[in-house]
Amino acid sequence: MGIAIINTYLVVLFLLVHFKIVRFNLFWKLSPFIVALLVLFGLLLPMGWGAPQGPAVVIRNSVAIVPDVAGEVIEVPVAANVPLKAGDVLFRIDPTPYAAQVKAIQAQSTLADQRLAQMTQLFDRNAGRAFDVEQRQAEADQAKAQLEGARWNLDKTTVRAPTDGYVTNLALREGARVANLPLAPVMAFIDTSQTIIGVEITQNDARYVKPGQSVEVTFKFMPGRIYVGKVESVLQAIATGQVQTSGTAVTPKTIQTAPFVARVILDDMAFAHTLPAGSTGDAAIFTDRLQVTHIVRRVLLRQTAIMNYVNPF
Repeated sequence: MGIAIINTYLVVLFLLVHFKIVRFNLFWKLSPFIVALLVLFGLLLPMGWGAPQGPAVVIRNSVAIVPDVAGEVIEVPVAANVPLKAGDVLFRIDPTPYAAQVKAIQAQSTLADQRLAQMTQLFDRNAGRAFDVEQRQAEADQAKAQLEGARWNLDKTTVRAPTDGYVTNLALREGARVANLPLAPVMAFIDTSQTIIGVEITQNDARYVKPGQSVEVTFKFMPGRIYVGKVESVLQAIATGQVQTSGTAVTPKTIQTAPFVARVILDDMAFAHTLPAGSTGDAAIFTDRLQVTHIVRRVLLRQTAIMNYVNPF
């Protein structure tokens, strides 16, 4: 943009001199350098504060699917990258041992209820002790609790989608044995119920960025198009400033200036849901400062959108 402004000025200056509207004296000879300095320090540098621009990326939460019970997989009805609704079946584990456990505990619970009824009847006739009634009551309650846990295990042999989304990189097959180990997920489930768009802004340009400010985004996935949105939040922490609990003293490390991240929501949420996770592009945030620079930033962003047709990087 700066080069375009200077070239335009040079053309105008040439025409003014050619038609002898102005005399080509020392001032006009030096004027291109003066204009270049004015454009640089009066427009381009302040534009980073008033309308910062940075790379944007579409992010979706990934859920590591770990079954709550162990067993042999008997059915995998899903296909990779096919949209699913919350509650759809992902896979089923052989329920036979868990169903047998439910029947066994059900029988124990029924027997405990019968013994409780008998002891209660004897106590009502002054032929039994209150302690025996309390003991049978505890046994009946314990059996009911065990039955509830067994039924929960049986229900968990059917693993369902936690939310709207799809399974990616599906390798699970019938006959595989799965375990309820946190470090051994069997599927990667991509949550599509919420689309997150993050924009990286350099720290010296992020000072005036606030929630609610207008945003324009262009994606390489959809070249030539501009989408409007708003800043939802500015993340208050990045990895450089994170400290985790440990048993060691502070370990000095090289400190590097990393960009801050602003979270953006698009006005067209239907389009946002169609964006594949990992879609990249550029975004411009229009703050309430130096609004004269907003026009230049809008022009530059549209140039970037057009260049996305041919620029793969």
